[in-house]
Amino acid sequence: MIGHAGVSDRPGCTIGKTATIRDGRKLAPPDYTICAVARTAEAKALGIRMGQPWFQMRDLCRTNRVAVFSSNYALYGDMSARMNEVYRLFSPAIEVYSIDESFLDLSGMGGTDLLAHARDLRATVRQWTGIPTCVGIGPTKTLAKLANGVAKHDPERGGVCDFRDEAVRRSVMAKIPVGKVWGVGPASAGKLEAIGCRTAADLARLDHNLARQLLTVVGERIVFELRGLSCLPLEEVAPQRKGCAVTRNFAGRVEDLPTLQEAVAAHTTRLAEKLRRHGLATDALTVFFHTSTHDQGPQHGASRTVTLPEATNDTLALLHAARTAVAAIWRPGHRYSKAGVMTMGLIRAEDAARPLFDGLDRERSAHLMTALDAVNARWGRGTLVPAAAGLKRPWATRFEHRSPRYTTRLDELPRART
Repeated sequence: MIGHAGVSDRPGCTIGKTATIRDGRKLAPPDYTICAVARTAEAKALGIRMGQPWFQMRDLCRTNRVAVFSSNYALYGDMSARMNEVYRLFSPAIEVYSIDESFLDLSGMGGTDLLAHARDLRATVRQWTGIPTCVGIGPTKTLAKLANGVAKHDPERGGVCDFRDEAVRRSVMAKIPVGKVWGVGPASAGKLEAIGCRTAADLARLDHNLARQLLTVVGERIVFELRGLSCLPLEEVAPQRKGCAVTRNFAGRVEDLPTLQEAVAAHTTRLAEKLRRHGLATDALTVFFHTSTHDQGPQHGASRTVTLPEATNDTLALLHAARTAVAAIWRPGHRYSKAGVMTMGLIRAEDAARPLFDGLDRERSAHLMTALDAVNARWGRGTLVPAAAGLKRPWATRFEHRSPRYTTRLDELPRART
């Protein structure tokens, strides 16, 4: 299990929108919905909480010279891909679990010293990308992930923790709260603590039948995994998506129907692109929008699911459904802070059943969507969009204080000073 870590030489955090506190520069308008979404260890030590609104931490950040940045998704995704390319030099079988975590299969390494192998991997990643990592080694995915957490928080281990030895892991797991085990959420942790199961070691000793009664088959698998019996195979091929969503906070508050419809149309356009990229289709679209709980005015949140006559990934068909939903649940007199669209129960596009009365020209739709995607792939996303999605988009999330996209934009390459 490999987990990426952030690089920082001072306290810092990433926020969902724009703000800066250094050198007395202008702060983001109070209308913005801003919150911390990623924090360095130093920022956590200052008491900055995950998801904490900007207005609550503004003075703390200013006093402690916390560096605050907008999210930089292009850079995050590209660096994650580069790191996984390095991992493939050390193991042929990899499961990319998330943007900052991956599982590597080391079972076929023969007589290789796995500790040395892991340290070599960390050094290579650091040298080639500049990003530090932590490595957890274990006979199961759950143990490897638990070991990774130990490596991250115990500086004496040098970024690597080996849980292959049962005596070693039993000793360490006795100090790990049961809520820190992968797959044990707050509700499950409460059930386990109520019967005296307070640590990872306690959970490993728990009767697997009792674990199944308390936490379903998932809990039983966790118990076996903690005992060193693998129940979760490596998924080298990502499973088919079950759902897809595009949600964004607005740059300011949205108070009129046309602007809200434009924002939802833009989100729907992006969602349709994602579906086509993965070869998927949907027959239902859910639209939602809501006000901010931090505002003083009237509160309102609404959602509406529209069922389509057939599963599709056609942008225009999905746009019609989305705009219909917005008009149905819109309420004037509110200041909306966020909107989104999402789908569930996705199927492969080629498996979509045809309705009795076919109202969609599939051949025309396929040609049009192929042309749309080809233009945007060649000239950049958003080059060609439906008019309903807008062009200027004053409501769109801003990234005014985003760090440069060093690896994906030629005009943002770092410059050497002589």
